[in-house]
Amino acid sequence: MDFKKNRGVVLGLVLVVIASVTLLISWSGDDRNIVRELQEEPKLSVFVNETGQIHEMMLEEYIAGVVAGEMFPDWPVEAYAAQAIFARSFTMDFISTGGVKDKYGADVSTSIQETQAFNPEAVTNDIKKGVEMTRGEVMTYDNRFVRGWFHAYSGGITARAKEGLDYKEEEPPFTASVKLPENEYVPDDVKEWTAEYSAAELNGLLGTAGLNVGDIQGLEITEKGPSGRVTLITVTGTQGEETISGPEFRLAVDSTKMKSALVRDFAFENGVLTITGTGYGHGVGLSQWDAFMLAEEGKSPKEIVETFFEGIEIRKIYD
Repeated sequence: MDFKKNRGVVLGLVLVVIASVTLLISWSGDDRNIVRELQEEPKLSVFVNETGQIHEMMLEEYIAGVVAGEMFPDWPVEAYAAQAIFARSFTMDFISTGGVKDKYGADVSTSIQETQAFNPEAVTNDIKKGVEMTRGEVMTYDNRFVRGWFHAYSGGITARAKEGLDYKEEEPPFTASVKLPENEYVPDDVKEWTAEYSAAELNGLLGTAGLNVGDIQGLEITEKGPSGRVTLITVTGTQGEETISGPEFRLAVDSTKMKSALVRDFAFENGVLTITGTGYGHGVGLSQWDAFMLAEEGKSPKEIVETFFEGIEIRKIYD
C-alpha cells in the first residue's frame, strides 16, 4: 500500500476512536457551554497519558498539536485552519463541561479515547500558519459552543448525528446531511473498500459487544438512514435473533476494516459476510478529505467549516 493510502488508514483509526467517544456526549443545552468573550488566550492543563504528568500550555499550542495529530504534513493550509476551528470548538466545549478534571485533575488528556489526537512532534510551519489564521475562532450555535464532530471521508454525503453516530439525545440543530462532489484526492482504499468476516469471527466480535445469538446463520440490513448509511442490522443465530445499530456493528467488527456504514453490498453466503462500501468514519460533520478538496479549490477556512454544519456562527473569543 502506498503512502497516500496509509495516510487514510491512520486517519481513519484516529477518527473511529473519536466517534466512539462522541457517542456518549450530548450537545449541551445547559449554561456551562455558553460562549463568552475572553480577555486573553486560555491556558490549559494537559494530562500526558504516556507519562502520567500534567503540563500547562496555551490553548493555541495545544490546538496545533491536535491538528498535527488529525491531519498530515502535506495538506493545504486552509484545511488545517478549518480543522483548527473544529478542534478549538471541541476543546472549549469539552473543558466547559469539566474536561477530565475528575479523572486526572486536568482540562484535557492526550488520549484520543478521551479527547482528541495530540502529536506536537508533527507540527509543521503550515500547521502553525493554519492555526494562527483562525486564532481564537470557534463555532457557536445559539451562543453555545458547537461539538466539532469530524471524520476522514464522507463517501460523497455526510450524515446527521442520530444516523451516523447512533446519537441518543435530540438531534443537534446544527448538524446537516451534505452532498459533496466527486473527490479526486481520496485514496483508492477509502473511496472503495471491501471487508470479509467468517461466521466464527463474527461470533467472537459481536459476542464481545454483547450480542449473543449462538452460532450466526444470517445477517441482514433492516434499516438505512437518509444518507444511505446502515442504521440497523438483524443478526440471526442458532439461539435466536437480535438487532444492532449500524454504528455499533461497525465498531464491534473493527471500524478500520468496515470503514463506514455507507455500504453498497452486504451479503452473508457460505458462512462468510462480505461488505463493500465507500467512505471512512462516522460521516458526521467535517469530512477531512473533502476539506482537502475544498481547500484545493480555493475555499476559505470559513467556507469549508460552513459547508458541513447549518446555522453556526464562527466567533473570535480572544485576540
